[in-house]
Amino acid sequence: MPGIVGVHGIGKYDYYLRAGRSVPGAEAAMRRKWDRYLHAALGGEAKPYFAEIAYYSHLLNDGGDLDAAPKEAMEAQAHQVLAEWAKNLGIGEHVTGALKSFTGWLLDKLDERSAAFAKLFAPEVATYLTDQGRREKCRGLVADVIRRRRPRVVIAHSLGSVVTYEALWACPDIGVDLLVTLGSPLGMRNVVFERLLPALVNGRGERPPGVRRWVNIADKDDIAAIPPELAGCFTGVDAEELVNLDWIDFHTAEKYLGCPALGAHLRPFLA
Repeated sequence: MPGIVGVHGIGKYDYYLRAGRSVPGAEAAMRRKWDRYLHAALGGEAKPYFAEIAYYSHLLNDGGDLDAAPKEAMEAQAHQVLAEWAKNLGIGEHVTGALKSFTGWLLDKLDERSAAFAKLFAPEVATYLTDQGRREKCRGLVADVIRRRRPRVVIAHSLGSVVTYEALWACPDIGVDLLVTLGSPLGMRNVVFERLLPALVNGRGERPPGVRRWVNIADKDDIAAIPPELAGCFTGVDAEELVNLDWIDFHTAEKYLGCPALGAHLRPFLA
């Protein structure tokens, strides 16, 4: 049986819609892609690597169409997250106007790739961090998949690293040989870091108790992975890799799963 569980990141609601609002259908479509992406890093004979992708995007969306809401309709919590995220980039400190005005200014200032990312990033992260009911459902779903599949390795991308971190802390009985976080915003000040559960101790987080080894990989240009290195924020990060994936596709699962740095850490667990 494949020994990896994947946990996806932001912007994956389209899988659910294209599968006819089927969670198993969305999961299967994503798993086929992730197997293909990972094969690019590992080489050799193509085979299934992932036992399952913990699919939770439907829990963070309200069942509407895929079209993004206009900027002026974004909720206040999403605006707040976006504003704090911009401060981490060093471009928002001088803005003192209303959050809606700020959001419009920010999206105009960012280049096309960052603006498109921000529209996806802020609402889903804001929903997860501020809606405790949905947060618990996402966390419970991820924990259930890991407990059921009993993988040696969990690979968590983007927002999925936040959900996975909290899920593993909430269920310390779950053991994982290797946790790999890719493009993780876990250390993002004011947006994510201070809002993590369990609460920080002396301003630091810690590797979940059931995780034996934690590897973090971040692209140097990834605007979600701020800071890219997590050891300054968390105790128990065993290895960090700062990579240079692609100046355009700086946050995609395809680029992260296909990078040689990941393959080097996975091979001992897949032999």
